[in-house]
Order: sequence, then structure tokens, then C-alpha cells
Amino acid sequence: MASSSPRRTVRWYAPHHFILLPAALVMAFYTGRRYTTVAGTDTNDARLWFSLAALAFIVLGMLLMMRQHYALTLQDRIIRLEMRQRYFEITRESFQPLEQQLTFKQIASLRYASDAELPGLVQAAIREKLSPAAINERINLLQPDNMRV
Repeated sequence: MASSSPRRTVRWYAPHHFILLPAALVMAFYTGRRYTTVAGTDTNDARLWFSLAALAFIVLGMLLMMRQHYALTLQDRIIRLEMRQRYFEITRESFQPLEQQLTFKQIASLRYASDAELPGLVQAAIREKLSPAAINERINLLQPDNMRV
């Protein structure tokens, strides 16, 4: 019996998933193994393999940290969608035409405004080209976001 749930599509970023990450794993394994064969000796070979192994593990760590970048990019998309939905629920008008006139930082600042303040602040941010800091200063009833990654 086939499952009725939608298929999950995996998005691969070829340079990261198929080139850099495998190369870093191979390099870390190889240099780590070579270092263990000369570890404890005070030779140039030992220093060389230690340095290469350290570099390989640093690169591997940096590549793994790119996952955080992916999470933040997704979260930024969710913030835009949240603001579209919230603005529509409050005003019954689309936020997308206004969104084109705002930077992401302005949109992120506007999301801290209460429902009553939001439409006016959006218009003021566009009209006066308010900075995110200026938007935050105009918010009277702050709604904090404690779930940001």
C-alpha cells in the first residue's frame, strides 16, 4: 500500500555536498592517519603531517558549520513569509508590493511591532526610509522573538 504523504525533496548543493565535504573528509582521514604513523617523533615529517591534519580538520569543521548558514537562510525566508501572512491577516492586503520597497533588515525589525502598530510602521518605514534601529525605536509594544536560531 503506497503512502499518501508527499515526497520529501532533498536539495543538494553540489559544490558543498559532492566536492568540498567529501574532499575534506578524505583529506582529514588521510592526513590524520599519516600523522599517527610519525607522531611522537621530532622530525619535519611529523610537523608537516600534524600541520596538514590540523588544517584538514579545521576545513572540515568550517564546512560542517555551513549548515548553520543554511538554517539562517531558511529562517530568513520564514520571517518574510510570517510577515506576509501577518500583514494580510491584519490589513487584508498583500504585503508583497510593500516588501519590494523594504530591505530584509527592515522587515525583520518590523516583525517586533504589535499588530496595532504594524501597518503604520510599514508605511513609515517605506515613506521615511527608516533604518532598522529607527523602526525599533518607534515600536511601543515590543513583541520579542525568542525562537531565533
